[in-house]
Amino acid sequence: MTAPPPLTPPRELWLVRHGETEWARLGRHTGRTDVPLTELGRDQARALGRRLAGHAFGLVLTSPLSRARDTASIAGFGDVAQADPDLMEWDYGSLEGRQTPDIQATYPGWTIWLGPWPAGETITEVATRADRVVTRVRSTQEPGDALVFAHGHLLRVLAARWLGLRPESGGLFALGTGTVSTLGWEHESPVIETWNEAAEPE
Repeated sequence: MTAPPPLTPPRELWLVRHGETEWARLGRHTGRTDVPLTELGRDQARALGRRLAGHAFGLVLTSPLSRARDTASIAGFGDVAQADPDLMEWDYGSLEGRQTPDIQATYPGWTIWLGPWPAGETITEVATRADRVVTRVRSTQEPGDALVFAHGHLLRVLAARWLGLRPESGGLFALGTGTVSTLGWEHESPVIETWNEAAEPE
């Protein structure tokens, strides 16, 4: 698996994980279920708007799922954010809505990074979607940085692929709700510039 080539001149990719949902708060695996933001999640989205205000973005993308779209809209990007199905969260299949200890009772030692993923997406399939996003970001001709609103596990795979790492390396990058992370460059090498920076509600 080869990471997409770098863009010249390079641009940063800003990653925003959506605000809190009830399932996220409870640690339930939330893939394609369209769970709404909690009130704290909406407060986090407003704080994200303050954090992102004033930065020039040439490309703004969002997952089509409402928790990401609503975060983008509340943060002030609803008019410009383009829905991209490649940014949808991992399809957890029959594991949807379950917590890790419950899953491990069925599959001892299970993690999302190692599987299995019964009736859901494999990690390779998620990485293929992430690679398409990276290619889109690096090939767009619009000036300015890129901004994406999406989901925890998808964004962790996306960060790994930006760095040219295997997708399971996303397991090394903890990512909370309502956070901003920045991927960029050091000379010609892709790097993480900031990670898991919480936008604190007022």
